[in-house]
Amino acid sequence: MYSYALLEAGCYYLVQEEENAPLILIRINVDTDHCVYVSKYMEEEIMEWKRKSDTIFDIVELLSDEVVKEWEEVYNKDAYNFQEDDE
Repeated sequence: MYSYALLEAGCYYLVQEEENAPLILIRINVDTDHCVYVSKYMEEEIMEWKRKSDTIFDIVELLSDEVVKEWEEVYNKDAYNFQEDDE
C-alpha cells in the first residue's frame, strides 16, 4: 500500500486507489503539511482534498510531460466533442 504523501505537486499519476478498482489519472494540485488537493480525471474532472495518510493501492506510473501533452489533446478533444453534442 502507498499513500498520497508519496506524490509530488504538479505531477500526473496513473493510480489504482483500491484493489480491483479501475485505473484513474490524477494530478496533485496543492501540497500542504497534511493534505493534498487532487484532480481526478474520469468522465468529468473531480477535485477533492485527500489526507496524505490516505492509502492508494498502487501507483502505476508517473506520466512524462510528453505523455501528458498527448493525453491533454485527446481529453480536450473529447470534451469539445461532448459539448458540441449537447447543443
